[in-house]
Amino acid sequence: MAKSKTKQTVKCAINYYLCNLQFTLIFTYHNYIDVFQKYHPTLKENIEKAGFETTNKFQKEVMPLIKAGTDLYAIGPKGCGKTTAMIISTIQKLGAEAFEDSPRAVIIAKDKKTTLELKEQFEAFTKRTDLRIYCAYEEHDLEKQREEVYYGVDILIATPKRLSKLYHLNSLHLGELKLFIVHDADFIARNNYHNYVLRLSESAPKAKFVIFSETFNSKIKAFQDSFMYNARVVDFS
Repeated sequence: MAKSKTKQTVKCAINYYLCNLQFTLIFTYHNYIDVFQKYHPTLKENIEKAGFETTNKFQKEVMPLIKAGTDLYAIGPKGCGKTTAMIISTIQKLGAEAFEDSPRAVIIAKDKKTTLELKEQFEAFTKRTDLRIYCAYEEHDLEKQREEVYYGVDILIATPKRLSKLYHLNSLHLGELKLFIVHDADFIARNNYHNYVLRLSESAPKAKFVIFSETFNSKIKAFQDSFMYNARVVDFS
């Protein structure tokens, strides 16, 4: 009798586990479909292959706003998914395909290391697309960069100083920008970087502006007096 009860208990536990597992899989699948159902098919495939099953609370709030074309401060701690939200939103905004020669998304990053890391992360989500991603930073030959940018780029990841240099040498046309993004913007409080961002923003009349940061510091807030005057603030800090 005792063995029979033990078997029954084990059987019930297994059935309970399997039911919960099935529910979890169904919920995850439908949540994935709900979040990404209107995204570009190739991007959806890359998202799935990257193992990105669903969005967290921060991404659920931020990504629809970027998709809708809202100027945005996206503030959250390290590890909250800012970079993934930025990458997926950028690719979707550009329709996951190349177009003409001028950049349609500019991402301002802290230094050479960060630009190269971001390029590598972007490439995981741009497989089987013809999107052209280019990095610009001070440690590379300026004339070579001018030549390489001339042949066309869709997503330009650059340090503020080198981006400004390329623009003022007439090597870049920013009039077709759809997205002007500052990645992990806490760094712009140093070395006069905020002035580079401010001046460059004036050259992007069609762009939507998104600033990702861990903190809502005074330099970032000051942009509310200029190009971020109408921006939404999502603050998870």
